[in-house]
Amino acid sequence: MTAKKTPVFVQRRTYRRRRVADGARLLPVFGGILFLIPLLWGGEAAGPEAAPDGGRTAWVMTYLFLVWFGLAVLSGVLARFLVAEDEGNEEEGES
Repeated sequence: MTAKKTPVFVQRRTYRRRRVADGARLLPVFGGILFLIPLLWGGEAAGPEAAPDGGRTAWVMTYLFLVWFGLAVLSGVLARFLVAEDEGNEEEGES
């Protein structure tokens, strides 16, 4: 009784596509963590005695905008890569 052996490895294209799809699934989690980082930035003074300083707010808003922009670019790159892979698979199937 010999068990039929299946190949251990998958094709590179399939493996790469699965890893990119996994990255696309984890992107919202990664983005959520990045958006929460400013909460860890402690200020020197807190409460009513703190000086009304807009400097920290400006830095936080700049950080949030850059994170948002980076996530948008990264998701666009991942989506383009996944669509290109889908189109490549359809062309191979037609032959």
